[in-house]
Amino acid sequence: MEDHRRPTDVSLVFPPHPVWVRTARETVRTLLAASHRPELTDIAVLLTSEAVTNAVNACTGRGCSAPVTLRAGWAGPRRLRVLVHDEAPGLPDCRTPGPDEEGGRGIQLISKGADAWGVCGHGPGRGKATWFELGRSDLRG
Repeated sequence: MEDHRRPTDVSLVFPPHPVWVRTARETVRTLLAASHRPELTDIAVLLTSEAVTNAVNACTGRGCSAPVTLRAGWAGPRRLRVLVHDEAPGLPDCRTPGPDEEGGRGIQLISKGADAWGVCGHGPGRGKATWFELGRSDLRG
Protein backbone atom coordinates (compact mmCIF):
# COMPACT_ATOMS: atom_id res chain seq x y z
CA MET A 1 0.00 0.00 0.00
CA GLU A 2 1.40 3.36 -1.02
CA ASP A 3 1.67 6.15 1.58
CA HIS A 4 0.09 9.35 0.18
CA ARG A 5 0.74 11.58 3.19
CA ARG A 6 2.38 14.87 2.34
CA PRO A 7 6.06 14.92 3.39
CA THR A 8 7.15 17.46 5.95
CA ASP A 9 8.59 20.70 4.68
CA VAL A 10 12.16 21.46 5.75
CA SER A 11 14.11 24.52 6.83
CA LEU A 12 17.75 25.09 7.56
CA VAL A 13 19.37 28.17 9.11
CA PHE A 14 23.13 28.52 8.73
CA PRO A 15 25.95 31.07 8.76
CA PRO A 16 26.78 32.70 5.43
CA HIS A 17 29.76 30.48 4.67
CA PRO A 18 30.37 28.37 1.53
CA VAL A 19 30.77 25.15 3.52
CA TRP A 20 26.98 25.17 4.06
CA VAL A 21 26.10 24.96 0.34
CA ARG A 22 26.57 21.19 0.35
CA THR A 23 24.35 20.78 3.41
CA ALA A 24 21.63 22.84 1.74
CA ARG A 25 21.81 20.67 -1.39
CA GLU A 26 21.62 17.49 0.67
CA THR A 27 18.65 18.82 2.63
CA VAL A 28 16.68 19.29 -0.61
CA ARG A 29 17.89 15.92 -1.94
CA THR A 30 16.65 14.22 1.25
CA LEU A 31 13.26 15.95 1.07
CA LEU A 32 12.78 14.75 -2.50
CA ALA A 33 13.85 11.20 -1.62
CA ALA A 34 11.38 11.14 1.28
CA SER A 35 8.72 12.55 -1.04
CA HIS A 36 9.33 9.93 -3.73
CA ARG A 37 10.03 12.62 -6.35
CA PRO A 38 13.41 11.54 -7.79
CA GLU A 39 12.67 13.15 -11.16
CA LEU A 40 13.04 16.61 -9.56
CA THR A 41 16.27 15.86 -7.70
CA ASP A 42 18.99 16.86 -10.19
CA ILE A 43 17.49 20.21 -11.14
CA ALA A 44 16.34 21.02 -7.58
CA VAL A 45 19.80 20.32 -6.16
CA LEU A 46 21.50 22.41 -8.87
CA LEU A 47 19.17 25.39 -8.42
CA THR A 48 19.39 25.17 -4.62
CA SER A 49 23.16 25.24 -4.89
CA GLU A 50 23.02 28.35 -7.07
CA ALA A 51 20.53 30.19 -4.85
CA VAL A 52 22.45 29.39 -1.65
CA THR A 53 25.80 30.31 -3.23
CA ASN A 54 24.33 33.65 -4.33
CA ALA A 55 23.07 34.34 -0.80
CA VAL A 56 26.38 33.39 0.81
CA ASN A 57 28.32 35.51 -1.69
CA ALA A 58 25.99 38.48 -1.17
CA CYS A 59 26.47 38.28 2.59
CA THR A 60 30.22 37.80 2.37
CA GLY A 61 30.64 40.60 -0.16
CA ARG A 62 28.62 43.08 1.88
CA GLY A 63 29.84 42.20 5.36
CA CYS A 64 26.52 40.73 6.46
CA SER A 65 26.89 38.08 9.15
CA ALA A 66 23.17 37.34 9.62
CA PRO A 67 22.27 33.72 8.92
CA VAL A 68 20.95 32.43 5.61
CA THR A 69 17.65 30.51 5.69
CA LEU A 70 16.64 27.73 3.33
CA ARG A 71 13.00 26.61 3.22
CA ALA A 72 11.89 23.80 0.93
CA GLY A 73 8.51 22.19 0.70
CA TRP A 74 5.38 21.59 -1.25
CA ALA A 75 3.42 24.54 -2.63
CA GLY A 76 0.89 22.07 -3.95
CA PRO A 77 0.53 18.31 -4.11
CA ARG A 78 3.28 18.00 -6.73
CA ARG A 79 4.93 21.43 -6.79
CA LEU A 80 8.22 21.94 -4.95
CA ARG A 81 9.07 25.45 -3.73
CA VAL A 82 12.55 26.38 -2.48
CA LEU A 83 13.19 29.75 -0.87
CA VAL A 84 16.63 31.07 0.18
CA HIS A 85 16.65 34.18 2.36
CA ASP A 86 19.59 36.41 3.28
CA GLU A 87 19.84 39.84 4.90
CA ALA A 88 22.48 41.34 2.61
CA PRO A 89 21.38 44.58 0.96
CA GLY A 90 20.64 44.67 -2.75
CA LEU A 91 19.01 42.30 -5.18
CA PRO A 92 20.59 39.56 -7.28
CA ASP A 93 20.73 40.30 -10.99
CA CYS A 94 20.43 38.09 -14.01
CA ARG A 95 23.51 38.91 -16.04
CA THR A 96 25.51 37.30 -18.79
CA PRO A 97 29.09 36.84 -17.62
CA GLY A 98 32.01 36.67 -19.99
CA PRO A 99 33.30 33.26 -21.07
CA ASP A 100 36.33 33.52 -18.76
CA GLU A 101 34.37 34.54 -15.66
CA GLU A 102 34.01 31.78 -13.08
CA GLY A 103 30.81 33.11 -11.47
CA GLY A 104 27.76 35.14 -12.29
CA ARG A 105 25.53 32.47 -13.79
CA GLY A 106 23.42 31.54 -10.74
CA ILE A 107 20.31 33.61 -11.42
CA GLN A 108 20.57 32.80 -15.12
CA LEU A 109 20.52 29.06 -14.32
CA ILE A 110 17.60 29.51 -11.94
CA SER A 111 15.64 31.52 -14.52
CA LYS A 112 16.19 28.86 -17.20
CA GLY A 113 15.78 25.76 -15.02
CA ALA A 114 12.82 26.61 -12.80
CA ASP A 115 9.16 26.49 -13.77
CA ALA A 116 8.70 29.74 -11.82
CA TRP A 117 11.12 31.90 -9.84
CA GLY A 118 11.57 35.34 -8.38
CA VAL A 119 13.06 37.56 -5.71
CA CYS A 120 10.87 38.91 -2.93
CA GLY A 121 11.00 40.55 0.47
CA HIS A 122 9.43 37.58 2.29
CA GLY A 123 11.40 35.80 4.93
CA PRO A 124 12.57 35.88 8.50
CA GLY A 125 13.84 39.46 8.80
CA ARG A 126 15.27 42.13 6.54
CA GLY A 127 16.72 41.37 3.17
CA LYS A 128 15.37 39.33 0.32
CA ALA A 129 14.57 35.80 -0.71
CA THR A 130 15.27 34.10 -4.00
CA TRP A 131 12.70 31.40 -4.65
CA PHE A 132 11.94 28.87 -7.35
CA GLU A 133 9.34 26.23 -8.08
CA LEU A 134 9.57 22.92 -9.91
CA GLY A 135 6.76 20.64 -11.01
CA ARG A 136 4.55 23.50 -12.13
CA SER A 137 3.03 21.40 -14.93
CA ASP A 138 1.46 19.33 -12.13
CA LEU A 139 -0.70 22.22 -10.85
CA ARG A 140 -3.84 20.17 -11.41
CA GLY A 141 -2.40 17.55 -9.17
